[in-house]
Amino acid sequence: MTEAYIYDACRTPRGKGRPDGSLHEVTSVALSARLLNAVKARNGLEGHAVEDVIWGNVTQVGEQGGCLARSAVLLSDLDESIPGLSINRFCASGMEAVNLAANQVKAGAGAAYIAGGVEMMGRVAMGSDGAAIAVDPALALKTYFVPQGISADIIATEYGFTREMADALAVESQRRAAAAWAENRFAKSIVPVLDQNGLTILDRDEYMRPGTTLEDLAKLKASFKDMGEAMPGFDKVAMLKYPHLDHVEHIHHAGNSSGIVDGAAAVLIGSKEFGEAHGLKPRARIRATAKIGTDPTIMLTGPVPVTEKILRDSGMAIGDIDLFEVNEAFAAVVLRFMQAFDVSPDKVNVNGGAM
Repeated sequence: MTEAYIYDACRTPRGKGRPDGSLHEVTSVALSARLLNAVKARNGLEGHAVEDVIWGNVTQVGEQGGCLARSAVLLSDLDESIPGLSINRFCASGMEAVNLAANQVKAGAGAAYIAGGVEMMGRVAMGSDGAAIAVDPALALKTYFVPQGISADIIATEYGFTREMADALAVESQRRAAAAWAENRFAKSIVPVLDQNGLTILDRDEYMRPGTTLEDLAKLKASFKDMGEAMPGFDKVAMLKYPHLDHVEHIHHAGNSSGIVDGAAAVLIGSKEFGEAHGLKPRARIRATAKIGTDPTIMLTGPVPVTEKILRDSGMAIGDIDLFEVNEAFAAVVLRFMQAFDVSPDKVNVNGGAM
């Protein structure tokens, strides 16, 4: 089987994701095309150099609807003979695009792919796609649906994570993100966002708050307490599913949860022969990929069983891994990962994350 290598990885800075944020006037397809152009220019790609563009996106409605990947190809400078595939695996959509591209290369179905994704949360609101799991009673009742924030609070309650623990993680995430920018660790990957006149709109993540303290976070109201305890009363739904819980401890708030942001990222993946033909040096080798489904109510526990699965499938142990990136959807997600595998915090999200 052919091995798959990452030859380039780039992303836009993350905008604040609201109408008065820096990226409000930039569409999803424009931001996507901007990254495709960057990958082409940075790596000297011409003609049908890549087999396909695979693009992940969660809320596939409105300007993010249709086949956004193909639309982005047509808006970009890539050859029009290159197709595009849009996929949705919820929060893992961009990662799954990369995994799918890598496995296509490994299987010999093309020498190279561009994979990644986009989400313009300031322009296309969460939930605007009317997902059946949230709005169809036949499915929502069967799965004991609750919003993700409630799921995160359930994890905190189930595994004993306090608000102080979550806030400490959030403060450290902010510190690490600021340090990564100060030390120019992203210098080779950031692609600035430009307006129609070629002027720079954004060249740095604007969601960071590096001066955040524990005292600051202690003042914030728990974001999901009202929807859990009052109307619509999702805590009751949670306790129907998990009757051993006598309450849900609401520890998550705006400071220890992921932000509402706009941004996109792209990765160039190819075979060894592709890299040699284009004079490219690999940045990484993709050894294995995995995916898994989990309890849909608590939903955010997936990083633990999928890590167990990929270690088992690849014959590796947790100690074989030097660094981990765990999506900071909510603080409890990362805390649970470190708890489950007894992983040192020094090895997890060393450049900060989504909080």
